[in-house]
Amino acid sequence: MAKGNSGRLVIEIDPELKQELYRVLEKEGLSLKAFFLGNVEQLLTEKGQPELFKPGSQSGGSASG
Repeated sequence: MAKGNSGRLVIEIDPELKQELYRVLEKEGLSLKAFFLGNVEQLLTEKGQPELFKPGSQSGGSASG
C-alpha cells in the first residue's frame, strides 16, 4: 500500500457498503471526516503510545517548579 506524505487517505470499499455507511452517517449527523477522525482519536488513545505529558498532570506548567 502506498503511503504518501499528504494528509489525504484513499481507500476502496464495496459500493454498497459505502452507500450504507453514508446513510448511517447522515442519520447521525456526521460527515465521513468527523466519523473517521473521531474513531482515529479513540483508537490512538486506547492503543497508541501513552502520553508523556498529559494535560493537567503538571501544576504550574513549569519544569523548574
